[in-house]
Order: sequence, then C-alpha cells, then structure tokens
Amino acid sequence: MIEQKQFDVVFIGAGPGGYVAAIRAAQLGLKVAVIEKDKVGGTCLHRGCIPTKALLRSAEIYRNAKEGSEFGINIDNITLNFTQVQNRKQQVVDQLKKGIEFLFKKNKVTLIEGYGRIENSGSDSNKVVRVETADGEKVVSTKKVIIATGSKPKTLPGLEIDGKYIITSDEALEMEELPKSMIIVGGGVIGMEWASLLNDFGVEVTVVEFLPRILPLEDSDVSKDITRTMKKRKVKIHTGTMVLPETIKIVDGRVELEAKKGEKMLQLSAEKVLVSVGRVAMIDNIGLENTKVEVEKGVIKVNEFFQTTDSNIYAIGDVIGGLQLAHVASHEGIVAVEHIAGKNPKPFNYLTVSKCTFTHPEVASVGLTEDEAKEKGYEVKVGKFQFRGIGKALVHGEVDGFIKLVVDQKTNTLLGAHMVGPHVTDMISEAGLAKVLEATAMDIAHTIHPHPTLAEAIMEAALDVDNEAIHA
Repeated sequence: MIEQKQFDVVFIGAGPGGYVAAIRAAQLGLKVAVIEKDKVGGTCLHRGCIPTKALLRSAEIYRNAKEGSEFGINIDNITLNFTQVQNRKQQVVDQLKKGIEFLFKKNKVTLIEGYGRIENSGSDSNKVVRVETADGEKVVSTKKVIIATGSKPKTLPGLEIDGKYIITSDEALEMEELPKSMIIVGGGVIGMEWASLLNDFGVEVTVVEFLPRILPLEDSDVSKDITRTMKKRKVKIHTGTMVLPETIKIVDGRVELEAKKGEKMLQLSAEKVLVSVGRVAMIDNIGLENTKVEVEKGVIKVNEFFQTTDSNIYAIGDVIGGLQLAHVASHEGIVAVEHIAGKNPKPFNYLTVSKCTFTHPEVASVGLTEDEAKEKGYEVKVGKFQFRGIGKALVHGEVDGFIKLVVDQKTNTLLGAHMVGPHVTDMISEAGLAKVLEATAMDIAHTIHPHPTLAEAIMEAALDVDNEAIHA
C-alpha cells in the first residue's frame, strides 16, 4: 500500500469532464490528481464522440466519391476498405489520447491508473480515495473530490446484449466488418448518427422509435425534415413503435423480431440489432454509501456549482443527468473547480448550450424549441430560411435543410435556433453566442455575413423574422 501525498482536488474519471476540469484546476494553482480505470479521454474519446465522428467522416468521403459524377469527376470501381476505416479511427483516438497525457504532464496533473472508491475515513474536510491499481492499492488524501465517472449504454429488459447479434454502440465501434442490414432500436442522437453512417456505407437500415418522432428533443420541424431526408436515402423509419423483446430469435444468422405500431404488427429481420435507447450514470461501486451524497432517479444531486449534498464532493457530466454531452461536462467541471478555487463563477445556463447531431444532413440547435417557448408563455415569431436559396449550398450540392429562429415577439431577443443542413454543427455557435449576449434577431440580421457562405442562411432567417428576407 502506498500513501499518496495530500491533494487539493482528486477527480474520479478522466473523460471530457474530468480531464478538462483537472487542467483548469491546475491552472488555478491547485494540486490535482486524476484517477482513471480505463484510458484518459473517457467514453467521448474511446467509445463515443470521436470514434463515431471518424467513422462518419469516412462514410461522408465514400458517399461523396460515389456522387462524384455529379461534379464532373468520374471515379471507377469505388470500393470500401472497412479495415482501413477502423484503423484510421483508432489512429485519431490514439493521437488525441497522447495529447491529453501530454497536457497532464505539462500542467503537473498526477494521473493514477486504477479503480477509485471514496472511503469513509478522514475528517469531513479531508476525503480519502482508495485506488485499486495493477501494482496494488494506493490511498489518496484530498480536500475535495469531483466525481466524473460518466455513463454507459442503457439496455432494455428482455433485449439482452450478446455482443454479436444484439449490440450497443460500444460493440458497433469495434465491428471488424459491416453487416448487410441493421435494425436500430432508438431514434435519438446516437441511433440516428449510426443510421446515417451505416446507410452511407451501404448497410440496409431500419430505425424503430417508441416515441412519435425521431430526434424527439429537437424542434418538431427539425424532426420532420430529418425524417424526410432519411427516408429519401432509403432508411426505413418506424415511429410510435415498440419492439417486443419476447419475439426475438436468431434464425440462420439473422435476428428476427416483431414490433407493435399502433394496432399493426411489424415483422422485422436484420443481421444485427443495435440498441440505442439512452445512457445510464455509472455511480455504482464508487463509495457513495460512505458519503452524504444524495442520489435521485439514478443520478447524483448537485447545486448550481455542481456541489453535492456532501459539501466536499462535487459531481459533473453524465452522472448528474441533464444534457449528456461532452462539452457540457467540460464546462460543468470548469465551474466546479472555479467554485472550489473561490473564483465565484457564474452558474451554468443550459439554454446557451448548443446540441449537435452528426447525421447527413447535420442537425444543430440551441435554446428553446418553438413549442417549448409557447409552453413557457412567450409570444413568439419565427424566421425560417431554406438552404436551397443559398448559393454556397448549391455549389456544395447540399440543399436539404433550413435555419429556423424562434424569437420573443415583445423584445425581439433570440429564444432558440434550430438547424438542419450542411455544416450546421459548425454554424450553431453563432446562435449560441447570440443567446449568451441576449442578441435580437435584428442584431443577427445586421451582422454582415460574407458571400458566398452557408452562414448567410442564418442572416436570411433573422431577416425573415420580420418578413424581410432577401432571397426568399
């Protein structure tokens, strides 16, 4: 057993919440240690954001190559080398992992590789974390603990994951070859990103969503449009449909199942089933029973500074529920460590958080949907502009989608922005900044947007709020 020196703050988990906040804590002069049972970077880097986007990029290039003749470029005998696709994905992940390890060394953050649990020994102002490492146990003493253990894929009762025929996104990322067909259970962000990239790779995709529409947390116009474009790409979508787990059987190397859509029964069959029905917080076996931390509905309760009911323990990211996004976890962690350091950070305003779905076409949003704004009592007006009216979209050959701005009729301030189309995940930050600055639609409209760019659609949508769009 090795007794570690005293730290100011110890993180359990080195995902995008833990590692970013650890670096910020070190910048603030705190003595920092990070405990990680797997690899630095967490789910986002190794089983989420980065590897899926690497696959999506390969899928995009493959799709573009097949469509090259539309641009006067004829490419014969286009083939997909999925082994190289996976190799490139891993190279990207490995390079970013090395980058995080370098940043830890640069900022003098101590990395302890092992499984950490909070102990009940020590005073209220001094926490003890016991770490199981490959070399035995280590005991870490610290003034503050920040829990950043993340989440794992949620499963459905009766829909058992076998890793071969029925899988989650974790297993999908490690596929050595593509199936010819895939049923995706769940039409949220993860499910639709997989539907998009598999479709681009030539896989026959069927999406089964229990709720009335896919991407149910997005604006209803966004869900409607992405449904249309996905169906145009031959992705089969069944909304308001429930998979009946008891009907699942494996026949001749295929999964056969029944799903109920209203009063209608659907007979579905594919080589694999991908279960994508959300994620659950990983808070078991980390020693919460030895603390005063309260858990409610499977997530850790925190205040506006991410402090738990045990004042010397904080929690950030997926373990506290809410928006389970990497950039959210990072910002929550920064707020937490600045609070620990006495910097009086501003509470996190989740209405300024941009959300992105990397389908083709892409989806991005920030703030309230039109329905949410009305439910909150706002009188709203809406500006909307289609990408087919934008020169750069025509040049790119990507004219599907639109920009929609939801504005408070009384003050003209932006309440929400919703986008479907090319590169909107890169463009949403303009609307995010507008939310932070409480900008009006006219502020956006009178910002000169360069021509020809896709961002002109934001300007036109802002003008459309008052029926002044030029190219409508």
